[in-house]
Amino acid sequence: MTKLPYKPVWLQIAGMALFAALCVAAASLPFWAHRYTEQWTIEFLYTLALAQGWNLLCGYGGLLSVGQQAFIGVGAYLLVALAVMGGLNIFLVVPVAGLACVVLAIPMAALLFRLRGPNFAVGTWVVAEVLRLAVANIDAVGGGSGTSITDALIGIPVWWRVSTTLWIALALGAGGTFGVYAVLRSRLGLALTAVRDSEAAAASLGVSVARVKWIVYLAAAGWTGMTGALIFITKLRIAPEAAFSIDWMTTTFFVVVIGGIGTVEGPIIGTLVFFILRGLLGDYGSWYLIALGVVAVVFVVWIPKGIAGLLQNATGANLFPVQRKARVSS
Repeated sequence: MTKLPYKPVWLQIAGMALFAALCVAAASLPFWAHRYTEQWTIEFLYTLALAQGWNLLCGYGGLLSVGQQAFIGVGAYLLVALAVMGGLNIFLVVPVAGLACVVLAIPMAALLFRLRGPNFAVGTWVVAEVLRLAVANIDAVGGGSGTSITDALIGIPVWWRVSTTLWIALALGAGGTFGVYAVLRSRLGLALTAVRDSEAAAASLGVSVARVKWIVYLAAAGWTGMTGALIFITKLRIAPEAAFSIDWMTTTFFVVVIGGIGTVEGPIIGTLVFFILRGLLGDYGSWYLIALGVVAVVFVVWIPKGIAGLLQNATGANLFPVQRKARVSS
């Protein structure tokens, strides 16, 4: 019997312990850290949440969407409709936004799933643009110039506002990472990767391709909608051009491609690399964007598995292993 190659399990244990310790440290930031550190952590976590949602959708589900900003924008504008105009606590809007985006995604998926390949990708972008134009023509929510949400924050102490935002961001970013890992370790995860690799082969094995696509699309929509609402709690002002901006997707693409698409670790690594590059090159204007583009092209062409793939090849270990191995009895 062929002996399986040695896998350094201790690296996985140490990595998981480190990730858990970082989550605990992040949750305690309001009690000891500077406000800037909290804001940076919030931005890191909501970027991670967007990346994990898109990685699940595309990297594992094979659904190449370039229009997830539709749900970011809808989640953002629900802050105006429910918190500013309706008087609902602004933090309660976050889960409501997730539910609303799931409901919205049902007719969207019914239409978009008729498309395949590049047509599906273009279709998701078109839907996002239609929503942007529709919102820009609604005067009640500020029209094209947008509106402020500061009225919904009156009466909430700054410490509680920032701390609650941080804890929700932690639930979406770190919680989303563990959620994706749990899904991929389940039977649904097996079906999901089977559909990504070959819809015909998956269907021949009894996998309901349509059901799997619906589940992952609705889940990604809800998670992105909640993240969108959270993002604009930190921005304090909402405008259609910002809420429905394609820039959200370009950042997400960069993070996932650099980190390693189709891996749970990839979005974590990619988000960290993105923030490091932004900190080092952000003051160079257009050169910063050019540098990001060059880095992305290099990875797409020569390092398609991303940094996570390089680390896996070097160490033989995954921080979040999702592969199954068949056990052969002697």
